[in-house]
Amino acid sequence: MIVTGDDKAEMQNLQKYLASEFEMKSLGDLKYFLGIEVSKSKHGIFLSQRKYILDLLAETRILDCKPIDTPSEQNHKLELYPDQVPTDKELYMGVVMRILRYLKVTPSKGLKFCKYGHTNVEGYTDSEWVDSVTDRRSASGYFTFVGGNLVT
Repeated sequence: MIVTGDDKAEMQNLQKYLASEFEMKSLGDLKYFLGIEVSKSKHGIFLSQRKYILDLLAETRILDCKPIDTPSEQNHKLELYPDQVPTDKELYMGVVMRILRYLKVTPSKGLKFCKYGHTNVEGYTDSEWVDSVTDRRSASGYFTFVGGNLVT
């Protein structure tokens, strides 16, 4: 992993090294990459998929649809059980449409990575020993902060 922080000299050294190994050119500050919009300020960086979401809604011809507050209904089950007969595909298309309607209210939402003045790395983990209804296994999870910002 390569980290240069705000060290301009280190960034220039890295760019020179990469240019010696790969064909590349500087395109200036990052504004848009793989469907993600990048906005910088003195407070940090904001990532969003505003343009991607609006393009997706336009492509599916539902840009003027009625928005919905949640991506799925409460207690809505789509899991497959070993003895379950094949599910009606219309059920899944309804779920997809609900997700698209939910996206209608989210274009202005995104991830903000603030400058907190440090680059400390902190990690936390948790596990749940209650059996899952679908596979009877326990679950665990983790999250990691870098510089005070959640990254995983």
